[in-house]
Amino acid sequence: MKYSKFFLLLFSCVFSVKTFAQNIPSEKIIGAKDLQYYLKPEIVQELGGTKAITNAKLAQYFRDKFSERYFYDWKTNDARFKEYALIYPNAQSTHTKNALDHLAKFEAVTPWKLPFNYKNGEPVNAYAMRHLARQHKMADIAFYYQFQNKKPEYFHYFKDQLKSLNTALALNRYETIDDGNGVYEAFRSGYRVLNWLQIHTLFLGEKEYSDEDQLLTVATLIQHASNLYETNTEFVPGNHQTRGMSALAMLSILFSDFKDADLWKDRAMSLLHEHLSKEINKDGFQFERTVHYHISDIDNYFYVYQLAKNSHVNINPILELKLRSLFQTLPKIAYPDKSAPVFSDDTNAPWAEKNDISGALTLGFLLFKDPEMGYFASDHVPADVYWYLSDAQLKSLSNLKAQAPIVKSVDFPETGYYIMREGWKKDDKVMAISNGLDPYKPDHQHGDMLGIQAVANGNVILPNYQVRYSQKDYEFFKNSMVKNVALVDDELQGKEYTGNQGGSGFGKFRSLPQPQNIAWNTNENLDLYIGSHNGFENIGVKYSRQVIYVKNDFWLVKDNFRSNAPHTYKQIWQGHYTLQKGPDLLRSAFDDGSGNDIYQLKPADAVSSSGTQGKQWNVVSKNNNSNYSFITAIVPFKTFDQSIDQYQENTSLKGWNINDLQWKTEGTRAISLTKENLAVFFSVKSLTIENTQFHLSEEADIFVKTKGNTVLIQSLSENDLILDYQYLKNKKTIVLKPGEEVKVNTK
Repeated sequence: MKYSKFFLLLFSCVFSVKTFAQNIPSEKIIGAKDLQYYLKPEIVQELGGTKAITNAKLAQYFRDKFSERYFYDWKTNDARFKEYALIYPNAQSTHTKNALDHLAKFEAVTPWKLPFNYKNGEPVNAYAMRHLARQHKMADIAFYYQFQNKKPEYFHYFKDQLKSLNTALALNRYETIDDGNGVYEAFRSGYRVLNWLQIHTLFLGEKEYSDEDQLLTVATLIQHASNLYETNTEFVPGNHQTRGMSALAMLSILFSDFKDADLWKDRAMSLLHEHLSKEINKDGFQFERTVHYHISDIDNYFYVYQLAKNSHVNINPILELKLRSLFQTLPKIAYPDKSAPVFSDDTNAPWAEKNDISGALTLGFLLFKDPEMGYFASDHVPADVYWYLSDAQLKSLSNLKAQAPIVKSVDFPETGYYIMREGWKKDDKVMAISNGLDPYKPDHQHGDMLGIQAVANGNVILPNYQVRYSQKDYEFFKNSMVKNVALVDDELQGKEYTGNQGGSGFGKFRSLPQPQNIAWNTNENLDLYIGSHNGFENIGVKYSRQVIYVKNDFWLVKDNFRSNAPHTYKQIWQGHYTLQKGPDLLRSAFDDGSGNDIYQLKPADAVSSSGTQGKQWNVVSKNNNSNYSFITAIVPFKTFDQSIDQYQENTSLKGWNINDLQWKTEGTRAISLTKENLAVFFSVKSLTIENTQFHLSEEADIFVKTKGNTVLIQSLSENDLILDYQYLKNKKTIVLKPGEEVKVNTK
């Protein structure tokens, strides 16, 4: 394969961004008759020289180039639209709703600087201003134009609104970055470019869209490119600049005829390279730690990748490797029903307890033909993706190849996610643990350090919830009361919440706990995760959490608090649960009869329930303690007879007996769970079975498996342990690190 310099620039090892003078002004729209003077000399020559170039000739040239370079050939617009309406029968209502909403709110010739009012006289808020700047719903108006038999008024609405921004630019009457809602800020400008490119393509070939109209759109788009180039000279972490540089790269491909296009390309590729290098963690997860922004980054790089292929630019395989890794991450975190957990600022469907990843992985399959991606794919892409694929790609959806992933439990150590997975059958159990914090841009992080969420039997048994920035209770849903976490007194993890400068609803915490990941181990018997954070050290409490997945049966969650003063310690459990046995047994049941039990192996003091927006949570409390550990079993059940019998005196968990006499134990608060040749011990100092004794340097948590003359011991504790064991007169000392296993021969 031959590799073009175009993409080699993206993955060069040099991160410096050099600034060169542009020809195209960034604060002025070039007149149609003057566009030719900014073209590359060879293009002017191809068009017959400056005297031969008319508006009609130049507009036709750009139409021809768009036919070759864009995601699909605009000449097939009518046929594509008919197919689109058939494949997506709900598209008309969606586009109509969004289009009418925009039309009802904003005049075609609209102001671009706050304050101003909607058409109904009410004030436009910052959130709406930002969406006006992105022009998302203007794309809906372009589709509405099609559904309304191409009524010219909707085309003219777009043309007039574009002109109104150009007028605002000339008069310097638009929201700037200093205002907090910058119209030309990289993210909003980048999205506007993406939407206007789609609208421009949809209108090409329409009789209302005159040569002069088309050239005005081209002139406006290249002004945007010039502005993106001039205002993005240095790396800025986050998806905002990535979106802008993706748009700049797209414009450099689609308008490669202009003299400045190579400068745009170099700037965009250099900064995109830096974003790829710094913001896609080594474990494959996007650094902002959300599914929403992970998929958003897939889109950002996909647009560049796809346009480069369509323009017959050879692709550096490193780009494919990076893009593919983003897709490959999604199956690793997925639930058996092919959805994914909710992580921090996931915003597509507020209050939803899962993420839809089928669209992203359908796109992944189309690009890479990976059958594991095909397992999650659909026979059609999401409606918005349809317009960014070629006819050949769309036709290939009829030949999906699917293979269930083989990955089970997996960790993302740089990002701080840990997935405990039973398997891929529809009723299998999966738990996701979160204990990570990006050091540079934790803006989208929630107060859920060491939070967990889980599914079993096809239901979310421990949910987390999607959010929306414009919701008035966004701050509440971003913090700890709606997470499956442990708390102390009235302390929440997220502290000093502050809204953004523009007042659009989005906000972030100035202070979040610093996580520490202590151990991750997976074997045939159990998955173990141990972590801590410093979120309560401001009130003198040290905290850690151990999560143990006893394979195929249940999870054990141990929350450890240590302090010199008494506190109230809490566990927060999300979901619709009811008390079954005082404060020690909570139960949730679903419409298919399956459910989940949350059982305290040590007595709690109280349980309280709260809720909002149709969601509910329970707070289990232990009062007036300095040092305390909750030990909690999360026990899903398929049918009622598999649930914990609250009326039985000696409770068992899926055949595991609590504190039976198979082993002799020592420890002030020792607790054991035993089943056949397996045992889990909490807070034990020594163990004795037959002629073998085990002594630990401190009261600790261990897993034991006996088989013939072999005893396997695994540390479940957060500290290093010294293990002394004696079989008859044979003695030995071993140091066990957290999660470490050792086999002892007792023959």
